[in-house]
Amino acid sequence: MMMLRRKLRLETDRLTLRPPVHADFTPWSTLRQTSRDFLVPWEPSWAEDHLTRRAFTNRVYWASRSISSGTAVPLFLVRRRDQALIGAITLDNIRRGPAQAGTLGYWIGAPYAREGYMSEAIEAMVHHAFERLGLSRIEAACLPENVPSRGLLERSGFKYEGVAQSYLQINGRWRTHVLYAALRADRRGRTTVG
Repeated sequence: MMMLRRKLRLETDRLTLRPPVHADFTPWSTLRQTSRDFLVPWEPSWAEDHLTRRAFTNRVYWASRSISSGTAVPLFLVRRRDQALIGAITLDNIRRGPAQAGTLGYWIGAPYAREGYMSEAIEAMVHHAFERLGLSRIEAACLPENVPSRGLLERSGFKYEGVAQSYLQINGRWRTHVLYAALRADRRGRTTVG
């Protein structure tokens, strides 16, 4: 089973989603650096060593351990036509037992934004979570003013569930987030009354 998890790959029309490897350091750090102004308003503050090889090596080891232990599925988005690393998606905080849930997070490099790549990645990850991992619920949160991310989640079948005050520290400040979720058997809005 561990061998299969290491070879985890999800395919979409244009992308391969796969765990990060050490050879991704240069394209990852270059993309993060060139997209810094695009990403920073929406992310937790970057550590001083965020773009270093050592921090990236720790990220690769964390991804491998997380996949093997079943606690997270961190994947890089690689455009198949030219093998360009364009972003990442992570199903994190996977909870088993009665919850059967996980939390979705994602980012894309500025040059690749609004091209439909993340929609493909979310669709693939949601399918994997429901059909392969057997999860029942996938949660996501974003800043209320992040209209592109909210639209992306809604187009991807996530439904608005509410607001969480001081949910995460983003760019150095505790920020309120809007909460979304996708359910495996989504019956929200349906009723047998009547």
